[in-house]
Amino acid sequence: MGKFFRRKKAVSASIALLIVIIIAAVCWQQLGTLFTVGKYENVDEMVETIMTKTATPGVAMVSSKQGRTEFKVYGFADVDQQKEGNEESLFELGSTTKAFTALAIILLKEEGYLAYSDHVSDYLPAFAPTFKGEKANITINQLLAHTSGIPAWSIRLIPEGTTSEMLGNTIHKISDIALDTYPGTEYQYATVNYDILAMIIENVTGISYQDYVTQNVLLPLGMTDSYFSTGQEKKADQLSRGYRLFFGKSLEYDAPRYYGNIAAGYLVSNIKDLARWINAQMGIGDIPDDLRKAILQSHEADLQSAGYEAEGQYYSYGWSNEPATRMISHTGSNPNYSSHVMINLERQEAVFVLSNLNSTAPSLIAQNIYENMNGNPMTPFKYDDSNILMDWVFSFLVLLAVISIIVKAVKLAGANIQTLHTKRSRRRKRIGTGIYLFLNVLLLILILIWPYLINYNYYMISVWMSFSVLLWMGLAAISCVLSVIALVLDEMFA
Repeated sequence: MGKFFRRKKAVSASIALLIVIIIAAVCWQQLGTLFTVGKYENVDEMVETIMTKTATPGVAMVSSKQGRTEFKVYGFADVDQQKEGNEESLFELGSTTKAFTALAIILLKEEGYLAYSDHVSDYLPAFAPTFKGEKANITINQLLAHTSGIPAWSIRLIPEGTTSEMLGNTIHKISDIALDTYPGTEYQYATVNYDILAMIIENVTGISYQDYVTQNVLLPLGMTDSYFSTGQEKKADQLSRGYRLFFGKSLEYDAPRYYGNIAAGYLVSNIKDLARWINAQMGIGDIPDDLRKAILQSHEADLQSAGYEAEGQYYSYGWSNEPATRMISHTGSNPNYSSHVMINLERQEAVFVLSNLNSTAPSLIAQNIYENMNGNPMTPFKYDDSNILMDWVFSFLVLLAVISIIVKAVKLAGANIQTLHTKRSRRRKRIGTGIYLFLNVLLLILILIWPYLINYNYYMISVWMSFSVLLWMGLAAISCVLSVIALVLDEMFA
């Protein structure tokens, strides 16, 4: 009988070792990047290093210094087709869209359609959020500055879909939301603030949000390739494929789209058009007078109403604004794209970086490009990207869960023989068995409910996080169930 149990342990160990070897072989290149610093002697080396470490398939960037514009493109717009990116490759911008929405609000204010101090309910009567059980009025200014009090987790209330009624559905879902703070008192970044602004734009103009922005911002600036993603791609052949991380690799990912979030993250553009955008921020190019005036106003943060982000940094009109240095910037993230823009209005220096993976790569690259532009050293990559860390951590947990399931399954396969002949359960302390059973049940419950403890849900995890997170949850739950079954069998045969 001892030989039988030793054989079972050997089989379990062999299978576990084989799994480790296979995964290590598949992810060998990704594992290697963890232990190398990379090269940062020039911009190309820096970008390629960061792309490798973040598993980013493609990057496109435009920089401008006193009107001298430079384009650079790296990697692939479509990995499977080995289609390289170019200056016309399109990307979803994510939250760098918000500056376009804010500019539309400024134009409408200048035309007399609205005032920043107006209440949202003046335009959307059904919008009635509460604070501590009492109705609270939110102003347009507070939406622009993210000081409305609407909680950040409200993003999970945005319904999936690309039909025109989705914007109204989004506003309906948050119309009676309980605010975290009283309007105007604290800054909290909530993407739906800008969706509410889009609904106001539609109400006062009588046309769709995207039509108004296209006619009054994009086309006057010559951004003819840019459009708002509504599921019907206007230039499908130019759109870069989006990707998501799994076991240190990027897998193609056709993420859901949200028309209800169009004003906060779904402008699609390329670096050719964005060159016109960043130059317009610096007053460079042929810009209509009304638009030039609105752009200048978008850079002036009213410190009395702006959202306070950090020392010397405020949120205003769709920009993170540092008045002392005259620096404006913003980061954008969608489930399968990301971006970062930073503009020094005083020095007339700007950089806009796009990628087809949700990561901090665009922010790291943009910061290094800006430093290099000013003769400063570039910063080596650090593993502080939450998306990358989450993927690596949960990929490792997936590996442990698979090994655990195999070991428990092999044990259960011979459970009856083992318990009948060795009577191991009789020698166990029942209190120890009870504690172990309790801990496994508790772990199973935590696995099932932890998304809700952080104001997420399974749907948000499936859309935004690495594939490894959901895979681990499933495998870990199976492992816990097997542990409970094994303990119950032990007690039955005791």
